[in-house]
Amino acid sequence: MKNICLFISLIFLTLACSPKKKTEAPTITQPIPVSVISLQQASLSPTIQASGVFTTEDETYLGFKIGGVVQHVFVKEGDAVKSGQLLASLNLTEIKAQVQQAQILLDKAQRDFNRAKNLYRDSVATLEQFQNAKTGLEIAQQAYNAGAFNQSYAEIRASQAGFILKKLANDGQIVGPGTPVLLLNGANKGNWVLKVGLSDRDWAVTAVGDPAEIRLDVAANESFKASVLAKSEGVDPVTGTLWVTLGLQYAPKAKLATGLFGKAILKPRKKISAWVIPYDAILDGNATEAYVFVTKDGKKAEKIKVQISTIEHGKVLVSGGLENIQYLITTGNAYLDGGSTIQIIR
Repeated sequence: MKNICLFISLIFLTLACSPKKKTEAPTITQPIPVSVISLQQASLSPTIQASGVFTTEDETYLGFKIGGVVQHVFVKEGDAVKSGQLLASLNLTEIKAQVQQAQILLDKAQRDFNRAKNLYRDSVATLEQFQNAKTGLEIAQQAYNAGAFNQSYAEIRASQAGFILKKLANDGQIVGPGTPVLLLNGANKGNWVLKVGLSDRDWAVTAVGDPAEIRLDVAANESFKASVLAKSEGVDPVTGTLWVTLGLQYAPKAKLATGLFGKAILKPRKKISAWVIPYDAILDGNATEAYVFVTKDGKKAEKIKVQISTIEHGKVLVSGGLENIQYLITTGNAYLDGGSTIQIIR
């Protein structure tokens, strides 16, 4: 009994000597100081930066009119050729046999016509027999003409002076009618163009005749004036972009080659409605979309997505997403979340 009383006394003594747990005071979120600017939409002429490759306006794929076995390709990639020069030929064994067969049928049709003509003149053959013989002669003549024409196109000749860009077939290869065998361009005429890919928004504001400026990696200190010659009417299935063709106003001193990389700055004459905001206001994003913080009441921050038209000289042209927004947060946005309490300091 005495031991039990002693144990209970020790328990009460321990509880009396233990420190009392303090109640933590609730944390009060302090407003985050930020700077804002007032937003106002303006009508601006955007500057579009793009890149592409050089080519010529007169690139031509050359092939045989008929199918067959390639006898010989007389040129290789990079060769300079003259107009009318023989570039490739087919094995003529089959086509010569076809032409010879057409010649034999033509000779027979000619004999039949002559015989029917004499018999009709002597009133032995009827008018119908004479007309049928005449029709047979005409059909045989046209068949021979077609065979002779195809034989003349069993070879490829240069349609213009230029350079062989690609060799797409080799000796002994079987090709079909119209299958590209060589790619030729008239590069020696100096009619170079730069094809650049644009987004749908940039393509929409670009028009034929708009001025542009082109820079080359092979001529770093030289820029060339250009203008928009043409716009594509469909999306490229490989790149998923829309193409614009830029024509140089004068030939550069540097030697150009098909496929050479070039950079362009387009200056569309068409104005767009956009907001100009500082680059520091942009958070994570890419060349077409980004996020910014805005405030409607001056007390809470809101994170929204915007569409970017172009970025230049530390300024960003925003084409969409800031409708009905009065203030944009420019500093302090790195510490914000959607719904953060803010304090405008300027």
